[in-house]
Amino acid sequence: MKGWERLDRLRLVALLLWMLPVAALLPLGLFWLWRTGTLYWWLAAMLVCSAAGYGLQHWLLRRDRQLLAGAATQSDAHWPPKAAGAWTAVEQMAEGIKPEDWPLNDGGRLWSLGQNTLDIVARYYHPKEERPLLELTVPHTLLIIERASRDLRATVTDHLPLSHRLTIGDLLRVWRWKDSAERLVNVYRAGRLVFNPADALLSEAWGHLRGQAYGQAWVETQRWLLREYVCKVGYYAIKLYSGRLTLVDEKPEARTTPISHDDLNQVAEAVTRTNEPLRIIILGRANAGKSSLINALFGRLTAATDVLPDTTSGLTPYRLEHEGLTAALIFDTPGCDTEFLTEKALRKMALDADLILWVCAAHRPDRQLDRMRLDLLRGEFARRMDHRPPPIVVVVSHIDQLRPQREWQPPYDLQNPQGAKAANIRAAVEAVAGDLAVSVAAVIPVCLAEGRIYNVDDVLWSAILDRQDEAGKVRFLRCLEQRKREENWTLLRRQLANAGRWLTTVPGRVLG
Repeated sequence: MKGWERLDRLRLVALLLWMLPVAALLPLGLFWLWRTGTLYWWLAAMLVCSAAGYGLQHWLLRRDRQLLAGAATQSDAHWPPKAAGAWTAVEQMAEGIKPEDWPLNDGGRLWSLGQNTLDIVARYYHPKEERPLLELTVPHTLLIIERASRDLRATVTDHLPLSHRLTIGDLLRVWRWKDSAERLVNVYRAGRLVFNPADALLSEAWGHLRGQAYGQAWVETQRWLLREYVCKVGYYAIKLYSGRLTLVDEKPEARTTPISHDDLNQVAEAVTRTNEPLRIIILGRANAGKSSLINALFGRLTAATDVLPDTTSGLTPYRLEHEGLTAALIFDTPGCDTEFLTEKALRKMALDADLILWVCAAHRPDRQLDRMRLDLLRGEFARRMDHRPPPIVVVVSHIDQLRPQREWQPPYDLQNPQGAKAANIRAAVEAVAGDLAVSVAAVIPVCLAEGRIYNVDDVLWSAILDRQDEAGKVRFLRCLEQRKREENWTLLRRQLANAGRWLTTVPGRVLG
């Protein structure tokens, strides 16, 4: 140890001898400025340049903060509602991190920080477990580490200058020579104080300010790295504990689910080439106009209609196509007030739906049953916090039968109704919205009578397309749940098969 200290002192002497001629330039230059009468001008210029450099440094610091904030990990739009609380807990933990408590060069401390993040998410999803972190499976634990590290690597590479050239060896060498460099700088500063006290004190003051600015920038970078580390680990932990993290990278909707596979077969579609379609369910009471709505959406007679009791006795799929609409299946259903659609069957249909069109007749004021059925579905969605409720559009049919019945001269301006017909249509829309507890914006008045189709091609189709993104998020979680079930069975079969093959080789190894 003494040998190393002796070697360091000799190195320090060598560096001082090398720097002595250069250091002598400063007092000699100041003496020349004093003799020529320009010393005060030089001091003024130094003050101005130092102030400008300090201001520029702070501006760069604010800019870097904005850039780093833009690169921060955000929650996933496809997450179920329950994940919002877990993500809030992760963000609170990330915001409270202090760089001095979690040094980047201490791998053990960083591992503890990751464990703390996992534990916060685990306790949110398993509050009754004494040690919820043990609920993690080994493959999924490795997957969290793998994906969090992959994302963090990409983020650091894209947003930290020269990070692709900085090696671990560089960091270790800088850390090893830190103390020696600080001693050398202290000797230089002491020498300046001896040769020129005024200049040394002024330089010390400005150097302290610059050091604060650079130090703050480094602290901000450390804090950002630690926040990102926590957020990345928390992000994938939430995906895992909410059942949304699969061991394969294929998108959940890239293949059709078994239920949609069967439905596509019914409409004679090639199921091998398609992704999972959006599932649009038409619900409502008997004779409200559900089948007529399908015909209007297609622009041709597709579904059977009748003015007598409801002709639909089961779930009937149709392939729906429209400009701007992704692949979709639309389903005609029995009336929710008939024997063909029980409450259990209604729940099943709604849970398999990505978008619901609820048809309600404008000229029928008895909407208590519609409200009861909608409340039934709302209660089912509320109990399933790991699902997203599908968006609901209420289609008010038979508006041509509102008073005065003989009048039918569309289009009608419902924002500024002119005449009794337009006023009654607007009143019907507001009444339906209030009776069914939906927003007025989600209520679309239409006419579905043959030869009188109105408000379907423009307003209703626009409402469907506007809700396509939200319906896609519902589809994502629905497909992901199916993918998880398939993955569990596939892995179990593979593991049992591999275990069986290994067991068949045991007797040969023992006898050999």
